[in-house]
Amino acid sequence: MEVSVIGKCQAKIAGADFFDRELGFFNSKVDSKILLSKICFMRGSRCERSRIRLSTKSVQMEPVQSQNVDVGRRSKSLEGVKLYVGLPLDAVSPCNAGNHSRAIAAGLKALKLLGVEGVELPVWWGIVENKTMGKYEWSGYLALAEMVRNADLKLHVSFCFHASKQPRIPLPEWVSKIGESKPNVYFTDRCRQQYKDCLSLSVDNLPVLNGKTPIQVYREFCESFKSSFSKFFDCTISGISMSLGPDGELRYPSQRQLESHGVGEFQCYDENMLSILKQHAKASGNPLYGLGGPHDAPSYKETPNSNNFFKDLDGSWESHYGDFFLSWYSAELIAHGDRLLSLASSVFHNTKASIHGKVPLMHSWYKTRSHPSELTAGYYNTSNRDGYEAVAEMFARNSSKMILPGMDLSDQLHPQELLSSPESLIAQIKSASRKHGVILSGQNSSNLEAPRNFDRIKKNLEGESVELFTYQRMGAYFFSPEHFPSFAEFVRSVHQLELHSDDLPVDGEEEDTAETPCTSPVSEAQMQAA
Repeated sequence: MEVSVIGKCQAKIAGADFFDRELGFFNSKVDSKILLSKICFMRGSRCERSRIRLSTKSVQMEPVQSQNVDVGRRSKSLEGVKLYVGLPLDAVSPCNAGNHSRAIAAGLKALKLLGVEGVELPVWWGIVENKTMGKYEWSGYLALAEMVRNADLKLHVSFCFHASKQPRIPLPEWVSKIGESKPNVYFTDRCRQQYKDCLSLSVDNLPVLNGKTPIQVYREFCESFKSSFSKFFDCTISGISMSLGPDGELRYPSQRQLESHGVGEFQCYDENMLSILKQHAKASGNPLYGLGGPHDAPSYKETPNSNNFFKDLDGSWESHYGDFFLSWYSAELIAHGDRLLSLASSVFHNTKASIHGKVPLMHSWYKTRSHPSELTAGYYNTSNRDGYEAVAEMFARNSSKMILPGMDLSDQLHPQELLSSPESLIAQIKSASRKHGVILSGQNSSNLEAPRNFDRIKKNLEGESVELFTYQRMGAYFFSPEHFPSFAEFVRSVHQLELHSDDLPVDGEEEDTAETPCTSPVSEAQMQAA
């Protein structure tokens, strides 16, 4: 299917009132006009195409059919909210070459015309420092940064010190080799299964990486980036996100299976975590508490009542031991976040880039008293204890902004039996952030099966605490006729743009033609995954 995007824009040359934009769709087989550029992402092994053509000059105007978007007058509380779009996770290939480069360049022009502020770029440790410690290859990312600057957009960089499953981007090869001989550098569950997509927080300050600590290695990576991208910090790079754990989030890898609705498991069984726990228990006068994690906790896929620990009535989580363990477990996670955000703040303190860190939205079982999904992920948040106060205080201490995902989720979309409440959890995190003066940056979920809920996003953007929203993620689905009109209308509704008389096309305008060929095949899921 080939679809073209057409529209009208107005601009004051060398002026500030830049883009007013209305987008529409038409069937290119019916219209004889040839537009300026074409965005083309390959989809699937049979190279099915999803194309979008965009023009900076209007050849035809058709109204956008609003889908699940309220286009009424924008609330004043949305004024100043900056909109970003995430670039594909595999925008740079494992061999450090650009993927979909010409398609991305055309897409950047489209986003600029819509009035989007900038884009978010994942920068993978496993690509930049893959073969040898201390040897960095930035060429693919430098080319993308140049492309973003040429499009007159801002760039938010996300450092990914973790691996990705889809698309598959592993940790650096030299780190994986160390992990083969030293498996305790990884998080471990009670069945001694390692999680190999990021390093355990227990080794942050241990010289396990060829005589250096992970914190030292992360710092050198950041310093190399700062030096290599120095020319982009004045006007292009607006923010830096630090990877804080699995999928970049500040949490333990408590959920090992995708789409699992169980409570998850505690991740405290590598030798270094057990050693820290043992020392802490001894220092507190309870040496028997340091033998391991809770023996009566359910397994990954089980429900809270499958065992005794998370039960609402007389669960072990409310015992003296339960409080001891959960306090220690969450404190170790917060200390890890503190180390990494402090590192980023010290490296980039003399630049204009703001520092960000991402927290998870572990909303399953939120309506129970124990909140087990949050507890296993490292958040000591229960019906009688606010676990996000200490997290927000840590972000504030490091002058860092908090990224909150899942801002498109609503309670009604989740099965009642899971006792889930993303809306309540988002409200709680926003409250803790406001209390400690932490500015929020929102993201939507990247689940392709979830319905777009732009009204829910707009509602969550209300309030002074949310400064920026990043929509995830550019790719074949993002630019598809099933999705792009709704996104364009969402951007317009947030900005509340007005049409002007000079938006009308000029008679006799002609278009230049430039076609972007499709790049190497990549699945829609790869383009969209978070």
